[in-house]
Amino acid sequence: MVTSTVPHEHRAPERFAVLGAGSWGTALAIHLGRIGHDVTLWARDETLVGDMKRARVNVRYLEESPLPDNVKPTADMHAALADSRFVVLAVPSHGLRTVMQQAAALLAAKAVLISTAKGLESGSLARMSQVMAQETGDRLPIVVLSGPSFALEVARGLPTAILAASADLDAAAAVQERFRGPAFRLYANDDVTGVEIGGALKNIIAIAAGVVEGIGLGHNAMAALITRGLAEISRLACAEGGRRDTLAGLSGLGDLVLTCTGDLSRNRHVGVELGRGRPLKEVLGRMRMVAEGVRTTGAALALGARHGIELPIAAQMAAVLDGRKTPSEALETLMLRPQRQESEAR
Repeated sequence: MVTSTVPHEHRAPERFAVLGAGSWGTALAIHLGRIGHDVTLWARDETLVGDMKRARVNVRYLEESPLPDNVKPTADMHAALADSRFVVLAVPSHGLRTVMQQAAALLAAKAVLISTAKGLESGSLARMSQVMAQETGDRLPIVVLSGPSFALEVARGLPTAILAASADLDAAAAVQERFRGPAFRLYANDDVTGVEIGGALKNIIAIAAGVVEGIGLGHNAMAALITRGLAEISRLACAEGGRRDTLAGLSGLGDLVLTCTGDLSRNRHVGVELGRGRPLKEVLGRMRMVAEGVRTTGAALALGARHGIELPIAAQMAAVLDGRKTPSEALETLMLRPQRQESEAR
């Protein structure tokens, strides 16, 4: 583990660009500004940028959390990236490649890229750090931030611990140092694959957890679902080259428990509403923010098929999302699967 020994009060401020002004990008910008960095918060929506400049708050996504004076909203990507050593990518997974294509030529020569999206790209099945590496010619270090972290709580300054994962340990240490604060702790990890697969697939399990909650199946079922969901995530992560112990940590078990049980979870909310009988289109139509698990489910199943890995929970959630099964039918299918030893690989 890489740790920092420089006292917080002696850290020099840095220039950050945060690309994406949804709830998570805004929360990170608020946190970075609060601990003394100069932050440019980019959004493609000029109306949203104008509102943030006037009100000094993101009224669309985090209306109760004011922007510090050193957080500057902008719709100009060139201005956002100018001289920014640290660039945080906080756009949804399905929009990341487009934003990276726009940003690639504008990035500083020694920039450090920080990925925060939790998903898999449809079609290519690439993890987010792989998308970023492809679009930058693999010329810049990439650090993945992941772990149990609701945006609203980070914006409020509530205690949070996450991972900074990178194959470049110097870059991970630099991100640890620049992001750390009195209520924000980062652990370093070099298992980028395990961290990203854990972050992506926990959203699928959270939809299933919401279904369990929405139908009213009780705590026994919820505990079983989370435990078997972790086993499912671990199988795919290991097949992709990740380490099993990573999935027992913050970006695996920690993030999974939070997303499956927390009322602020978007993916859990989707599952709860499906469990109560509402159609998916109606549920998504009422949400301002993206529930990554909806898009990730198909990509995860395709990645599992590539490795010959069975993902029974993801498969049943896909059937529910596609309208091929009701939530009750999907859960009944899971319960009636052939019984086997817990430690079986499949």
